[in-house]
Amino acid sequence: MTVSAPDTAEAARIDRVLAELAEGEAAWAACGLTRRRELLEEVHAATGVQARAWVEAAAGFKGLPERSPLRGEEWTSGPYALLTATAALTETVRALEAGRSPVDDYTLGRAPGGRVAVRVLPHGGRDRMLLNGFSADVWMPPGVTAAEVRERAGLGLRAPTATTGVGVVLGAGNITSTPLLDVLYELYAHNRVVVLKLNPITDPMLDVFRAVLAPLIRAGAVRVVTGGADVGGYLVHHPRVGHVHMTGSAVTHDAIVFGTGEEGARRRAAGTPLLDKPVTSELGGVSPVVVVPGDWSEADLRFQAEHVATQRLHNGGYNCIAGQIVVIGRDWAQKDRFLAHLRAALAAAPARPAYYPGSDGRVEQALATHPGAERLGRGRVLLPGLRPGAAALTTEYFAPVLGVLELPGGPREFLDRAVGTANDELLGTLGANVLADPVTLRALGPAFGAAIARLRYGTVAVNAWTGLGYLTPTATWGAYPGHTLDDVQSGIGVVHNAVLLDAPERTVVRGPFRPAPRSVLHGEPALSPKPPWFVGNRTAATTARRLTAYAARPRWSALPGIFASALRG
Repeated sequence: MTVSAPDTAEAARIDRVLAELAEGEAAWAACGLTRRRELLEEVHAATGVQARAWVEAAAGFKGLPERSPLRGEEWTSGPYALLTATAALTETVRALEAGRSPVDDYTLGRAPGGRVAVRVLPHGGRDRMLLNGFSADVWMPPGVTAAEVRERAGLGLRAPTATTGVGVVLGAGNITSTPLLDVLYELYAHNRVVVLKLNPITDPMLDVFRAVLAPLIRAGAVRVVTGGADVGGYLVHHPRVGHVHMTGSAVTHDAIVFGTGEEGARRRAAGTPLLDKPVTSELGGVSPVVVVPGDWSEADLRFQAEHVATQRLHNGGYNCIAGQIVVIGRDWAQKDRFLAHLRAALAAAPARPAYYPGSDGRVEQALATHPGAERLGRGRVLLPGLRPGAAALTTEYFAPVLGVLELPGGPREFLDRAVGTANDELLGTLGANVLADPVTLRALGPAFGAAIARLRYGTVAVNAWTGLGYLTPTATWGAYPGHTLDDVQSGIGVVHNAVLLDAPERTVVRGPFRPAPRSVLHGEPALSPKPPWFVGNRTAATTARRLTAYAARPRWSALPGIFASALRG
């Protein structure tokens, strides 16, 4: 592949940036744990100051009106995500400063297969109140002992002076916290100084991002640049750059690593990368939503249909972790009622602009390749009655397109088939969602845990959306381990992981099947109302803004206002 070079002035600018970072690496190596913690605290404070400007900039390029509840997505997946991440990472650094393992403050349990599981959510009393009924566990690979988990946690912070060069982060163009979270992980987990290259879609965020990262920029550890594919290509192939991390699609990944066209295809087939340096990535895929047959009330059917619609339509459908294939029981007596509620939820969700490039074309592609496709208005498409081999199973549409695949059998047989289908027929391994009522879960018993263990996904959510795994800073985020450059699927490596666990396998998130107050009436230990990330939540923007203010400056007096807004959602 011939990389289009930037013009002379642009190349000189990038050269200067990388030369500054090469010098900054020595300054970063000289930063002990205390100074690194202080820098995190300064970034946290800067995020709080910039939070409103951040949301205004993000809502601007996404076309969200000033009073739209959808702006809640920009609060939670923007400044709120970074605030909680810097707070959690600060706690990890404090533990290492005190000579303790970051894991010491977390409960270690057991998962199927004898795995060690680290309970990362809830962590503390505030989590138990704000996310009541939700939990998250990081599973370590089989054979790793609890002692090894404790000894290895901390990653690059265990030897701060042993820096690992200059890295490039090619930033995401959809979720605005992703580029900054990736920068923090490069710095703190891998001990690597970073140049962040923004996706052109997010260029309006430049001033906010530089203001938030100002403490790290002044320390010489970070630079932020803009530009097109020519700048990205120049950066990743630059001799001063030793590592590349990217968020995007597998197509973009392969173009960077192997090149494009016939030459790129030959290199990929031969396993001979054009790029001669390590590459980590988070690349999305086709995420399943497995609906296990059970005896649901009409309210259950309606709520979970809105849950599934949210998994597809959050951020307009432009999420790596958006649910794309609903796997449902062909023999389930309530199948048709559930699908009726799902159609209604998709159609009723608030309208929004198709801001991500190529969206309309991908929607038309889905319509053209699936004869039974249904237009539900406002650009949404449902693909019912999919069969094995359908294009939707292996094409990440990155648009408001949702498919339905029916499999036979009662709960146990269906679940077994669904796991096999998700593992073997769907593209990618980033995240899988499973919905099952408590009665069915009890009837399945250990077989359900075994099914979750069989799912080869980096995040698995049970009665929750894997997006909560993204928002949990102490959870891990990334593909299931084992992918290679020439078969990258959903990527290589993990990010977030604020506890800095070494080589985790996956995160398992759990939530309540029913929201409060119905959860209480049915004996579920959950007090959560409709989550603020639901696309139909009427007070999402207010709740998320108050949550962000609380994350910036935690105080008990802020909680009543958060709960009051959440209950009105």
